[in-house]
Amino acid sequence: MQVLKFGGTSVADATNISRVLDIVSKAATRDRVILVCSAIAGCTDALLEIARSEGAVRDTLLASLRTKHEHIASRLFTGAERAEVLAELDGLFGELAKAPADETVTFGELLSTRIIARKLACDGIATKWLDSRILVIKGHQELTYNNISTAVALEPGVQVFVAPGFIASEYDGRHTTLGRGGSDLSAALYAAATKASRLEIWTDVPGIMTANPKQVPAAKTIPEMSWQAASDMASHGAKVLYAPTVAPAMEAGIAIHIRNTFEPEGPGTVVTTMTEGKAPEWVGVTGMDDTLKGESLLCLVGDGPVNGEAACKRVEGCLRKSGIRTLSISSDGTNIYATVRLAVVGQALEAIHREFFEVAPLTRLNLYIAGHGAVGKALEEMIEASRDTIAERTGKDLCIEAISTDRGFAEKVREQAPRGSIFVDVTDSPDIWRSYEGLLREGVNIVSSNRRSFAVPFVDYAAMHAAAQENGVFLRYETTVGSALPILESIAAGTNSSDEITSLEAVVSCTLNRILSAYTLTPDTFAGIVRKAQEEGLTEPDPRVDLSGREALRKLLILAREAGVPLEEEDVELDSLIGPEYFDIPLDEFYRKLEAAEPEFRAREDAADAKRCRQRFVASLVKDASAPLGYKASIRVECVDANHPAYRLKGTENAIIIRSTMHPYPLLIQGPGEGARLAASSVLNDILR
Repeated sequence: MQVLKFGGTSVADATNISRVLDIVSKAATRDRVILVCSAIAGCTDALLEIARSEGAVRDTLLASLRTKHEHIASRLFTGAERAEVLAELDGLFGELAKAPADETVTFGELLSTRIIARKLACDGIATKWLDSRILVIKGHQELTYNNISTAVALEPGVQVFVAPGFIASEYDGRHTTLGRGGSDLSAALYAAATKASRLEIWTDVPGIMTANPKQVPAAKTIPEMSWQAASDMASHGAKVLYAPTVAPAMEAGIAIHIRNTFEPEGPGTVVTTMTEGKAPEWVGVTGMDDTLKGESLLCLVGDGPVNGEAACKRVEGCLRKSGIRTLSISSDGTNIYATVRLAVVGQALEAIHREFFEVAPLTRLNLYIAGHGAVGKALEEMIEASRDTIAERTGKDLCIEAISTDRGFAEKVREQAPRGSIFVDVTDSPDIWRSYEGLLREGVNIVSSNRRSFAVPFVDYAAMHAAAQENGVFLRYETTVGSALPILESIAAGTNSSDEITSLEAVVSCTLNRILSAYTLTPDTFAGIVRKAQEEGLTEPDPRVDLSGREALRKLLILAREAGVPLEEEDVELDSLIGPEYFDIPLDEFYRKLEAAEPEFRAREDAADAKRCRQRFVASLVKDASAPLGYKASIRVECVDANHPAYRLKGTENAIIIRSTMHPYPLLIQGPGEGARLAASSVLNDILR
C-alpha cells in the first residue's frame, strides 16, 4: 500500500487535477493507493466566510463556490458522466446549504474527493471513496487505525481508495477537522493504519527547502532529513509540512516523500530516520513572527547534536555584519534560536542562510546566448563596450562563452555549461522553452526575452519556476512584456507583498498601437498603414499574425501569471482586429480585401472621433468573483477618452494601468516598447540584478 496526499493548489482546477490523476494512475501500477486530497485552493477560506455570513451574502458565496466546482466537473467529464457528477455535486451543495455553521468547513474535501473518485472510476480504475468523517476519530489513534485498516481490508479488489483529508469526527460523532494543514496528518494516519510502504505529500513546491524562497531567493531543496529535523522545521515556521504529520509516520517507520505536483520527476525531500553514523548538519532556517511584540523568532535547524555555543556566536556574528542586532540567542543542543526585530526579519534570514548554506558567489558570469538577431547583436555590442565598467561597478565579469542560432544549442549548453552559467534566450523560437527545465535542473540560470516561452500551458510555466526554485537558480524574463519597462517587476513586487491586483489594463502590442495611432493621425487607409508597417519590418512577415492579437494574448498570459492568476489561452476572450475571412488566403488577396473594407474601418474611426475617443488595442484582467479563476480576461479594441492614460500613446509606446487593493490610485507605467537596444538593455539588466 502507498499513500499519496495532494494539497489545494495541486487540485485547484481541472488541469491540475488531470496532472494528479496521471501521477496516481502511474503509482497504481506499482501497488494499491490511498489518495488523500485537500479542498481546491481557496475553498476552505470560502467555506469559513460562508459560515460567518447570512442571507443574500451567504447565497452569493455559495453560488460562487458551486460555480467553481461545476466548472471543474464540466472540464473533466462529458455526456452522461458529467450529468452524474453534477447531480452528485448538487446533492452535496444541498447538504452544505443546510449544514450548521461549525460543520460548513468540512465540505471542501468532500467536494474535491467526490469529483476525483468519480473521474478515476470513469477512467477504468477500481476505485472506492472512503469517508474520513467515519474512519478518523480525532484524539483516538488506535480506534482510527482499526477503522481504516478494516475498511481497506474489506475491499481487496480496489486499486485506488480516495479519502478526504482534514476532516474527522469527535468520539461522540460530531464532525470536526484536524486543523489547517490537517490533510497531511490525515495522510500519515492512513499510512500508519495500513502499514504503507510509502507516504508521499504532493504540493506546489519542490520539497522542504533550506528557507522560505519568497524571503530567501537562494533557498534550495533539502534532499534528505530526519523526522525530528522535519518536525522542528514545521514547528518553527516552515509551511510545507504540517508538524503533527511527522509523529504517526515516525512511529510506524514510514518515510515521508515531499514531492512537487508540477515537477513530478523532481527528487523532492525524503524525511526518514537519521542515517547511523552520519555527521550532524544544518538543514534550514525558519522564522515565526510575533506581530504583537514586533519580533520574529528565527530557528536554525540542525539534524543531530551541535556545539551550541560556537553556533550561537557564528549566528550572532553574521547578523552583526549585516547590521542586525539579536534581541536574544540560545541553543537547545540541536537548534539555534535568535530573536530579531520584525522589521529586519528578511535581511536576518538571508544573512543566516548565506552564512550556513551558500557558497560565495562567483564574479565570473558565463553567458551562452541563443539567437543573433537584432536584440542578440545589440546585447553582444553592449557587453563588449561596457564590460570593464560593469566589472568595476558590480564586481561581475561578463564572459560570452558562445553565441548560436543552432536549434540544438540549448541542449549542448545543458550538457557542457558549468553550474551558475546563464543561458540567454533572445530568440523567437516557439519550442526552445522545452529545454528550460533541463537547463535549470543542471544549475544553469535563464534570462529570456522570448515571450512564447512563458505563454505555454500553466502547468509547464509552473514547472519551470519550480525547477528554478529547487535548484537555486533564477528564471528572469522582464523583457517579454514592455521591453525595457519594469512592468513584470512591479506586478510581482505587489503580489509578493500581499497586494491584490483588482485590474490590469495593458496596451502592449507595439505594432497594433502604431497602426491604430497612425490611422488616427494620417489620411492613409488602414490597409496602407498596415502595408507600411510591414515594409518597415515592424510587423511579422505576415501582418495577420499581429492583427490577430496573438502577441497581446501571450503578454496578457504572462502579466496575469505574475499577478498570481493561472490564466490559460482558453480563459481569454480575444477579439482580433480582423475577422476569420482575412486568414487562409494569399497575402495579396488579404490586402485587396482589407482595402475594400476601408469604409468599415473608417466608420469605426469616425465613431470614436465623434465621441472624442481614440481606438486602442487593450488587454485587460479584471477581478470578477463569478469567473472560474476569480478574474475575467479579454483583449479587444476599446475606445478610450481623453482621461484614459492610453489616449495619448503614440507610435510603439506601451502602457499598463495597475489597480490594486492597497493603493487608492492606479499605477501607470508608460514608455517606449520597441527597439533592439532597449530590449538588449533590459536583458542585460536581468543578467546583472
